[in-house]
Amino acid sequence: MESTALKPQFSEAAKAEIERICKQYPDDRRKSAMLPVLHIAQAEFGGWVSPEVQDLVADVLGIKPIEVYEVSSFYTMFNLKPVGKHVLEICRTGPCMLRGSDELTAHLERITGAKVGGPASEDGLFTLKEVECLAACGFAPIVQVREQYYEQLDTPEA
Repeated sequence: MESTALKPQFSEAAKAEIERICKQYPDDRRKSAMLPVLHIAQAEFGGWVSPEVQDLVADVLGIKPIEVYEVSSFYTMFNLKPVGKHVLEICRTGPCMLRGSDELTAHLERITGAKVGGPASEDGLFTLKEVECLAACGFAPIVQVREQYYEQLDTPEA
């Protein structure tokens, strides 16, 4: 017997954008639209892609759910559990670590109340994530919030 719980559905605006994106690829290559469709899904469903949302993406693209799971779990830009309003991504690769990303992480945990790898802060405002290279090694350490980089955060003033 099928569950009577409501399955997630894209808004009409999201459906239109997904179709616009998918038209850029041959019909037998809709899978190629997966990354932008996952971004739309994440924006549409509260900043994260639940298994049900990933299933919806698979259905829209006409592919197997495992194909979506493989991609969404590989890239740190996709959140697989609920997140706070602001997701702070802290680079943890060598150059950032040499310039104090561990201290920066500890400081951000203190001031936000969130813990790296843990749930959002109690007020629901912040999620902290350690991520691999943000490609700004010359400006280390670095934090990304949405599309904005905050660089050279290696001093108390910064």
